[in-house]
Amino acid sequence: MSYVTPGDFAKKMVDAGEAKVFMSTRDTVIRAYMAGAILALAAAFAISITVNTGNPLVGALLFPVGFCMLYLLGFDLLTGVFTLVPLALFDRRPGVTVGGMLRNWGLVFLGNFAGAMTVAVFMAIIFTFGFSEAPNAIGQKIGTIGEGRTVGYAAHGAAGLLTLFVRAVMCNWMVSTGVVAAMMSTSVSGKIMAMWMPILVFFYMGFEHSIVNMFLFPSGILLGGNFTWMDYFLWNEIPTVLGNLVGGLTFVGAMIYSTHLKTGPERGRPGAPAPRGMPAE
Repeated sequence: MSYVTPGDFAKKMVDAGEAKVFMSTRDTVIRAYMAGAILALAAAFAISITVNTGNPLVGALLFPVGFCMLYLLGFDLLTGVFTLVPLALFDRRPGVTVGGMLRNWGLVFLGNFAGAMTVAVFMAIIFTFGFSEAPNAIGQKIGTIGEGRTVGYAAHGAAGLLTLFVRAVMCNWMVSTGVVAAMMSTSVSGKIMAMWMPILVFFYMGFEHSIVNMFLFPSGILLGGNFTWMDYFLWNEIPTVLGNLVGGLTFVGAMIYSTHLKTGPERGRPGAPAPRGMPAE
């Protein structure tokens, strides 16, 4: 049977988090680099579909192809390690420390950023014929997205920052649900179906994903978007990273860990003998 019960995949989540802490620096960076690059390509793909069809739903429906590819290839996104790695710390796995967790997060961030930037440069070349002419329609759309989701938030001040943060929380609630959902099945088709649904939700709803933004905003700057690197980091990337951390760890990792792995004591059933050491009701 391909279905994995919640209790079993909760243990798999902790095991996966532990393995990532002890992974070599080389492997961590390579896997993160490839994850960032593949997700960036998927974002470019989805935006191209949206521009060419005029229908954002079609782009959102097909965007999860990138997430499925990188997951099945065993590559790592920052959003995923935000959710999984702390569980090994919560579970007191031998040798897992706060320093090891932060090391993993830092390496994955750098790898994801490098991979996304590589694709950003490549796509900027394609959209402008090697920077020899103005961006095409897809390139112009990417620049518009970058402006709206940096200076657009800044124009609303604290309210814009709160909105950005909440969108980032909601994003990794969905994305990490996709990561966990893939562990519910032992078949490739089952994993893909389980991942596809929450990823579709996040992309169509316009939630803020730190790695997708590592592609969109540098691309927007390269393609002439009216915002700066400082705008990008202060009014998008840093708050998005923090929101992604809160969303994935709080609403996915900690919830599943606390109810499926560290379950609460069962209440006594009428007519059943009381658990040892507990008086009957």
